[in-house]
Amino acid sequence: MILVQYVLTLECIWNNYVVSSLSTLLWFLIAISILVAIHEYGHFYVARRCGVKVLRFSIGFGPRLLTWTDKKGTEFALSAIPLGGYVKMLDEREGEVDEAERPYAFSSKKPWQRILIAFAGPLANFIFAILLFWLIVAVRGEFQMFPVVGEVKPNSVAALAGLEAGQEILAIDGEPTPSTEAVLHHLISRLGETGPITFTVSYPDSTLQYESQGQLHEWLRDAEQPDPIEGIGIVFYQPPAVISEVTEGKPAFDAGFEAGDIVVATDGIPMGSSRKWTTYISERPNQELEVEVERAGEIIALKVTPAQETSEDGKTVGRIGVGVTTNYKGSYRRIEYGPGEAFVRGVQKTWETVDFVLLSIKKLILGEISTKNLSGPIGIAKVAGDSAKAGSWAFVSFLAMISVYLGVLNLLPVPVLDGGHILFGLIEWVKGSPLSERVQALGYQAGLAMVLCLMVVAFYNDLVRL
Repeated sequence: MILVQYVLTLECIWNNYVVSSLSTLLWFLIAISILVAIHEYGHFYVARRCGVKVLRFSIGFGPRLLTWTDKKGTEFALSAIPLGGYVKMLDEREGEVDEAERPYAFSSKKPWQRILIAFAGPLANFIFAILLFWLIVAVRGEFQMFPVVGEVKPNSVAALAGLEAGQEILAIDGEPTPSTEAVLHHLISRLGETGPITFTVSYPDSTLQYESQGQLHEWLRDAEQPDPIEGIGIVFYQPPAVISEVTEGKPAFDAGFEAGDIVVATDGIPMGSSRKWTTYISERPNQELEVEVERAGEIIALKVTPAQETSEDGKTVGRIGVGVTTNYKGSYRRIEYGPGEAFVRGVQKTWETVDFVLLSIKKLILGEISTKNLSGPIGIAKVAGDSAKAGSWAFVSFLAMISVYLGVLNLLPVPVLDGGHILFGLIEWVKGSPLSERVQALGYQAGLAMVLCLMVVAFYNDLVRL
């Protein structure tokens, strides 16, 4: 009987793992297909406007599964390996071209036209990101959580700088930080650095501002997937968990929990947020817990034992059968935008993301952050799946950010990438003649080797994280 139960448990874990993996794969393929289509359409659109004959527009590589040819002779294809795409143009460098068709070849166009065609793919990704950010901001507005310190870890940079629970961080190094996101962005810019870091803070119900200074030394330089907030030594204040519903027949119902209860502490440990409380319960199946809740202004002690269940990813977790929400009133500001203001904000958010990607590349090159932070297809697929589970707006936001990443990385001046084509075009434009075929071939070989090395490192990191 025990063996049968063990086999059934393994089967349940495996089924949940397979379903979760398939869901992650599906959302990854949806995301990558959309972004590749946008990128390649940029090349396709400008190529046609420059009079270049486009032979094929393919989403995916390898054998073509579905094809359709338009009036201008371009074959549109959906190919078997959905991990990219390409636009194939008429080009004398790839084979013989009839005399009559030479004016329509990519290789016969002026340098500035070839530069425009190469730049059009990344530009399409930036435009797509702007439109997505515009949509998000116009419909939902922006939510800014106040950067109020909830806890300071002993002997951390924040503790040595004199930060205290209850203070609001107004600025870091003189740069305003109106939200927790702004604090995170500035701390990311300091990863791997050595030197002073200055905090401007204020106390609740006070207009006075105070400055304190901490010291960084190669801060989180060797950390894998560094968490700047945790690394600096603070935990932001989070409103307590509020019970929104109690499921009949579950441990919480039997223990006497009621909708509206505010969770104060568990086993004597203050629960500062719904995430902290649900994590605490999840990690303690079959363990009796003493939970203090506030109900109608009174503190009530309840005892509950989380039931052991299996999560979607096959892990054993504890659950008590409640819905949890958080009363964020007074902890955030919501900013609403008109259509024009939302568009401007969409442009700003796109530029902020571009700046973040460039800063990350710079820090990787300088060794200020570890190459362990590189992610490949598996890492991107996991984020795609997680964002889809978090809701449609989270997935749209993920698409916008990855679209920016794709645009920036393709503009790097590396042969085989769009940026390499732009570099060769600029040299030819200035020089008056193209680089020799030998030099270009060596450049492409070096660029390909560089890209392959980065892909191997990123793929290895993904496997290690698994």
